[in-house]
Amino acid sequence: MPQVMKRVILSWSSGKDCAWALGVLREDPQVELLGLLTTLNRTHERVAMHAVREALLREQAACVGLPLDVIDLPHPCSNEEYEVIMTGALERCLERGATHMAFGDLFLEDIRAYREKNLDGTGLEPLFPIWQLPTAELSRALVRPVDEGGVEAYLTCVDPRAVPADFAGRRYDTALLDDLAALPASDSGRVDPCGENGEFHTFVVNAPTFGSRIDVEPGEIVERDGFVFADFLPA
Repeated sequence: MPQVMKRVILSWSSGKDCAWALGVLREDPQVELLGLLTTLNRTHERVAMHAVREALLREQAACVGLPLDVIDLPHPCSNEEYEVIMTGALERCLERGATHMAFGDLFLEDIRAYREKNLDGTGLEPLFPIWQLPTAELSRALVRPVDEGGVEAYLTCVDPRAVPADFAGRRYDTALLDDLAALPASDSGRVDPCGENGEFHTFVVNAPTFGSRIDVEPGEIVERDGFVFADFLPA
């Protein structure tokens, strides 16, 4: 009996984990990728937390060759507003024939449970293609050259309570991983090399799933709401 195809919308943050998830999904013969879904802070016209400009987000979607559904969120956004807006977004996914929503989460059980709860009863099933991949191993795979299966990514947001503020804007590479490993442990433990606990967020400019590299140049670095953000501009 033939297996039923999973028609998937990928939750796209613009960072390395969702880019890796995209690669895994594209290798699965039982998956048909329909598009990407991203929430955008409409006030600042940037991806939430990752702070990536909308123009660069759209360039990513063009590079991977998938339609992009941008969900505009007000700032600030209450839980009630968020739920109403996301209900409309999920209905559009269903109208396009989607059966699953995929996420690039790695090990945070509470986040997974939150996503599962939000999709419960919607007609969309959650999918976690890179769930519980060991982050020590994954991080080293991510920093390989793109032609060897890695990604080219840069830190666009750091939590200075976890990592030094001057890490903002750095390339996510072997040197960065070594520096992260050398940081002293805090009360909450060591910094995760993939930043899964929110220590940092990234923006991918090239990956094996990209048709071409995105050319960018660094912009200003600012501190806002307790986080340090590094801007990148289209070159």
